[in-house]
Amino acid sequence: MSSWFKRIKQGISTSTSEKKEAPDGLWHKCPNCKKTTTVKDLKEHYYVCDKCNYHNRINSGEYFEIIFDDNQFEELFSNIYPTDFLGFKDLKPYSDRLKDAQKKSGLKDAMTVGTGKVNGLDLVVACMDFNFIGGSMGSVVGEKIARSIDYCIVHKMPLMIISKSGGARMMESAFSLMQMAKTSAKLTQLANARLPFISLMTDPTTGGVTASFAMLGDVNIAEPGALIGFAGPRIIKETIKKDLPAGFQSAEFLLDHGFLDFIMDRKELKTRLTNLLSLFKN
Repeated sequence: MSSWFKRIKQGISTSTSEKKEAPDGLWHKCPNCKKTTTVKDLKEHYYVCDKCNYHNRINSGEYFEIIFDDNQFEELFSNIYPTDFLGFKDLKPYSDRLKDAQKKSGLKDAMTVGTGKVNGLDLVVACMDFNFIGGSMGSVVGEKIARSIDYCIVHKMPLMIISKSGGARMMESAFSLMQMAKTSAKLTQLANARLPFISLMTDPTTGGVTASFAMLGDVNIAEPGALIGFAGPRIIKETIKKDLPAGFQSAEFLLDHGFLDFIMDRKELKTRLTNLLSLFKN
């Protein structure tokens, strides 16, 4: 009996202080199929699961790296900051929420605009960031879209907006809702200038964003499996008192019912975008 305890004791030779833990951010588990892969491999596959093709949510930095040649682009309108016009307060003041979101995300607001080349073709990309208050549309988002359109008109360039949003930002009340009309009116100016607007809807694209600029593209495209709609499925079901069809508000459902031109895998984004830009240019 004493020799048995001795063998066990000899086997435990590493103290707790000497044990090494795997660093944070090294592994990623797919939310859909639960496959575990390294973050490095995930990035090489454009943040798409190589087993089930689930498109993980990414933000402007990752999209710009995928779209622009050699990740070279100029950020536009980076000097615009959100303001707490109304002194809004719920569980905590809106001004504090803005500071927290800016600190955590490293962004000024939920929209980042860049201009660069896509296989040598000019493009302005306005991309929403979901990690800034759910990608909600406030005054800064609307203003950046408006200025992006003005920039496109002056420089004769096409515009692409990548939507990823929970909808209008309630903390800005009517100022947020006004952005729906503002962005829609500005897109009319872009159309009158005969410049193309490509709308890419990603998961999720909902609320006032869907009800305004996201659905007004000359070409409306989406990523596979993206949730796209105005009100949430639960609200709709409670309103109409009926069960909703399978896959309701998915990109595939919208494509079948004529709301999208096509669904595009992220791995094909740059190639398909190049083809579209070449077609519009010619």
